[in-house]
Amino acid sequence: MKLKNIKLCDIGLTEYGYAWELQKALHQDRVAGNISDTILFTEHFNTYTIGKSGGEDHLLAGEVELFHKGVSVYRIDRGGDITYHGPGQLVCYPILDLNNFYLDVHRYLRDLEEVVIRCLSHYGIKGHREPEFTGVWVDDEKICAIGVKVSRWVTMHGFAFNVNTDLSHFGRIIPCGIFHKGVTSLSELKGSPRDMDSVKKLVAENIAEVFCAGVELVPPSELLGKYDKVMEKAHAST
Repeated sequence: MKLKNIKLCDIGLTEYGYAWELQKALHQDRVAGNISDTILFTEHFNTYTIGKSGGEDHLLAGEVELFHKGVSVYRIDRGGDITYHGPGQLVCYPILDLNNFYLDVHRYLRDLEEVVIRCLSHYGIKGHREPEFTGVWVDDEKICAIGVKVSRWVTMHGFAFNVNTDLSHFGRIIPCGIFHKGVTSLSELKGSPRDMDSVKKLVAENIAEVFCAGVELVPPSELLGKYDKVMEKAHAST
């Protein structure tokens, strides 16, 4: 079997709106066959995102509080309810043509979960799936939220892995609309902050294994040069 190739680009700390616009541009180009399968790594400034099945009632913070804390809110086109993104959380956005892998969205979700479960195992942590909920859990607490969109068999959005995340921000939402379970992070479970570069390397290695692909790291300058107008659009909307 021929090994599939995925380009991986770490775009650093980003405003959510910029990363969303970039995803949409990459998705359009992937559908058109103008680019190869691509994955973005990023961390976001403090943001709450509400998916297609989410409601405003799961956001407990009011406008004044959000303003003073500098937290943005976006209603977006992925599946799932409300979640938090912020510094210390590794967010992974695969822009993959599933025709190159398998035409099965449920399997794709399970494979994203598997990537994180394998990463946790490296740290001696047993992650697991919950039958009723998407994502990765440790005991009764979620450590990785997953929400995707698939259009014309090309994926968008992805997963948010709590590494060194400030978990207090989850206290102002009902994460993923789930009332009776908590949220945790890698640093909380291990008792100290983790090196984010090491976690990124581990995630990339497990993506390669789970998706049976070669993963090539490319610098942002190589990927983003042609998307300057995306940045302009994102800045204009903020």
